Amino acid sequence: MQDDNTPDIAGTPLNLVDAAREVLSSNDRGEYTVPGAKLYPHQWLWDSCFTAIGMRHYDVERAKTEIYSLLRGQWSNGMLPNIIFNDSNKYRADRGAWRSWLNPNSPDHVATSGITQPPMLAEAIVRIGDKMPANERRSWYKSVWPALLAYHEWLYAERDPHQEGLTLQIHPWEVGMDNTPPWMAYLAEHQLPFWIRAIETLHLTGLVTMLRRDTQTIPIDERFDSIEIMALFDVQRRFRRKGYDIDKMLHHSLFAIEDLAFNAIFIRANQHLRAIARTIRKPISPELDQRMQKTEAVFENLWDECTKQYYSRDFITHKLLKQPSVATLLPLYAGCISKERAATLVKMLENENTFGPAFPVPSVPVDSQWFKPMKYWQGPTWININWLIIDGLERYGYKDHASALRDLSLELVEKAGFAEYFDPITGEPLGADDFSWTAALTIDLSKQS
Repeated sequence: MQDDNTPDIAGTPLNLVDAAREVLSSNDRGEYTVPGAKLYPHQWLWDSCFTAIGMRHYDVERAKTEIYSLLRGQWSNGMLPNIIFNDSNKYRADRGAWRSWLNPNSPDHVATSGITQPPMLAEAIVRIGDKMPANERRSWYKSVWPALLAYHEWLYAERDPHQEGLTLQIHPWEVGMDNTPPWMAYLAEHQLPFWIRAIETLHLTGLVTMLRRDTQTIPIDERFDSIEIMALFDVQRRFRRKGYDIDKMLHHSLFAIEDLAFNAIFIRANQHLRAIARTIRKPISPELDQRMQKTEAVFENLWDECTKQYYSRDFITHKLLKQPSVATLLPLYAGCISKERAATLVKMLENENTFGPAFPVPSVPVDSQWFKPMKYWQGPTWININWLIIDGLERYGYKDHASALRDLSLELVEKAGFAEYFDPITGEPLGADDFSWTAALTIDLSKQS
């Protein structure tokens, strides 16, 4: 990582923000930004939203383009896919693995995945709008309103089928935290497909690891276990066989979880949706408004009084999945919990044995049996999660905590570079290099400090 005294190619010193802009420039593919050039060649939903939040500080039009490029992948039923695939022949296998065209709602002009990702779209739209004069902001909001509204309506129509208030997710890839403990513990309770059990019995896991794209550039210790990732690909193939029809996918589905992080982000997105609607004087239907209110009300059902924290929940049984993760802090971002419960979460953030090690915030508390400081979403610190927590702390009035976490996040990036994620104990950079949302949110956090 280049510091303030390190010259660039032309001999001009670079500061942290300039270096971050260079990362985004190198990952720019014209209409969208890839998360990381070597490992992530496509466009991802919440990645682009975070990227646009950083870009808005120096190029509002390019930030808008990042969002418009996401909307080109929207399905006719309103679903926004988590991936829009690069159309190069080089990635034909990636597109073929999903075959989004099997569902009649998928777009004709681009290939996508068949599932979604955390709904950060409204946040990105509002943040970009904050950089515009009032008249331009209204025009911007109007241009994206139909797609944004359709996405929120789809989430309620397909992912809250019983109209209970919380949305369900059908794959950990939908929650962005791909191997987070609540989902992996749930996976461990189910029998693996016979072909995966055969690979495990025959000790062929090492061969699978060698064939994985991610382990060509990143040590296996920093990624998914191969058995886990094969199981998740198997679930994805089942979805494909069912043509991404939600009724068919939920029938004998391995996963049907009301994810804590996803629903916290959705609540904040609904708040932004209301604000956008007021700005452009667009009505929200009484039915949608009631469902949004209900989401905030029933969110408290994810609280466990015994352990004093929030958890994800099984959609069918309503049993809380009591495997702690950083998701328990994201109700701060949702902004709908009581001040008393917010204070309880902040105490967890202060504790060095839970979420307050040297380089917070770890994706799993330090005292958890799941904690592995280098293993993807089972321990490392992620700048995007820090960003969400900082935003929540600010709105709950914990200005000093927010400032301290912002400073520590920037210090971490300055120390270790624009890595995908970081060891929360040592600050060591992990995962992909030159990661876009790390760079983009570094810019945003720098502007806040």
